[in-house]
Amino acid sequence: MNIGYGNVVAAGRIVAVMSPDSAPMKRLKDDAREHRKLVDATQGRRTRSILVTDTDHVILSALSAETIAERLGDGSAVAKSNQEGE
Repeated sequence: MNIGYGNVVAAGRIVAVMSPDSAPMKRLKDDAREHRKLVDATQGRRTRSILVTDTDHVILSALSAETIAERLGDGSAVAKSNQEGE
């Protein structure tokens, strides 16, 4: 799956796609960097989403979490269930 600017990730390995703005996500990013499990795929641009894989790697992307979720194929289902309050 394309995560922006020519970078590709195996979609089956992605466990979570999150927004990078909260303090816990910043700690997750720092911990991944410390354990050498951080992959920066932003090409020098602003981080707009954080992907976590089943191998505990943390991938930074310049694409929004919504865009990545749509590319995974379940973005509309997630947005629809959130609107319905499920």
